[in-house]
Amino acid sequence: MAASIDSLLEELAGVENPIEELQSLKTALLAIPVSALKDSVSGQRLDVIFSLLNSNERVQIELCVDILERILMALSPMHVVQHYRAELQGGLTHPTETVKILALEQIGRVLDDPDAVTEILNNHDVLRAVIRCIREEKMAVAKQAIQSLTKLSRSKPGLDKLFQTDLLQVMKDVMATSDIIRYRIYELVVEISSVSPISLGYCANSGLISQLLSELTGDDVLVRATAIEMVTTLAHSQHGRQYLAQQGIMDKISNMIRGAETDPFSSLYLPGLVKFFGNLAIMDSPQQVCETYPAFQNKVFEMALDPDPVMIGVALDTLGLLGSNVEGKQVLQKTGEKFKAVLSRMSQLASSGSTELRVRSLDAISQLLSLQSEQQTEDLLALTESWFHLLSSQPMDMIRNISTQPFPELHCGALRIFTAVATQPWGQKLMINTPGFMEFILDRSAGQTKEAKDAKFELIEALAGSSTAAEILGTQHYIRVKTYLREGPYYVSAVASVSTEGAD
Repeated sequence: MAASIDSLLEELAGVENPIEELQSLKTALLAIPVSALKDSVSGQRLDVIFSLLNSNERVQIELCVDILERILMALSPMHVVQHYRAELQGGLTHPTETVKILALEQIGRVLDDPDAVTEILNNHDVLRAVIRCIREEKMAVAKQAIQSLTKLSRSKPGLDKLFQTDLLQVMKDVMATSDIIRYRIYELVVEISSVSPISLGYCANSGLISQLLSELTGDDVLVRATAIEMVTTLAHSQHGRQYLAQQGIMDKISNMIRGAETDPFSSLYLPGLVKFFGNLAIMDSPQQVCETYPAFQNKVFEMALDPDPVMIGVALDTLGLLGSNVEGKQVLQKTGEKFKAVLSRMSQLASSGSTELRVRSLDAISQLLSLQSEQQTEDLLALTESWFHLLSSQPMDMIRNISTQPFPELHCGALRIFTAVATQPWGQKLMINTPGFMEFILDRSAGQTKEAKDAKFELIEALAGSSTAAEILGTQHYIRVKTYLREGPYYVSAVASVSTEGAD
């Protein structure tokens, strides 16, 4: 088969209008299973296809890209870089985006290969061209370039190359192109910094991180909003959080939340500030973050009662995040009446807000009410039960009414609340004491989408897995729950058709 592929490549040489031959070659390659491709392709005469990329004919270029993609993936990264380095470098400056992406994907493969990586590491021109791809108009090209450079920075030689040679200046020159491009470089730097304290050290010494941090308080509010997103990503790693704390960034962001009240444009960046602390709380300690930065918690409560749907949405997500762990639940409970007012608002939104806010409310409520079996102390069970009853005078009916509405996302959101309480004894008692409730959850005819069936099955799993369910639900209901579990989420009962001889 390799011989036939090579002969098809040979036939292409010198053909004036090769579209037909390229189509035949592509068809021949697609007929070879991926597993057999390695043995079927020698990689000889690929120069013919590379030379055909120098064309204004879009169809020809795309066919060449498809063929090269399939053949190059069958060759080892070492073979590719040793035989086609110049072609890959040429691909990085080709006017067509798919050719650039092809070249970047292959360079990414080489950077992933411990034996081949030095071939790129020692090629300054290729690396310079990869960095310059970050300023390409097409985001797909820039993303691929960022991915390749992130791979390069996984090793010390790669970090040295990127930050301790004139490639650093190339990055800074690319940054100067525009605000959008500058943020692509920040994205690369944040991604590299997240890998390890050592890689963060290189990025910090380059001056690029302090430049990013200075953007937090810049005059342009949109730039500020983007900077906050980047800094939040940097805070995902422990060493990133330590660095930000050392630079006084947490205090700076807390002060920005306080100052937002007097800034008419604060709605553009305030959600990002709140998300920053929400992420910080869940990764470190909700209590410590809420006590150290009270402006954050006060602002979340304020936003939950705000008329602006953007503010409400961020507040709901943040409250769900905070309340998803035990420490967060206790922090919220300590605020007393403030949190009760917020919970009441969440309940209103779940029942009658816009569809998006209803879904986000339902998700936040299910996170607030969830308790793992090992966390179910008397105090915490009393806490979740009291919160459930604050939702409505008849919370079971309220949630069930939402679940019967003809919107799959609301149906599933409501079921997730029942799943949260299904593992807790008080929740099981409410279920068995609410007329028709067990029939409702065991009825397979309600909710026909895959998502609805999966959500219902999670509820059944939660009930079946609880150590108190058999006693509280009673033998008959518990057996039906276990039967549902055994039959799986997509079971359809066979309806027997009986014909009686002599009947009309």
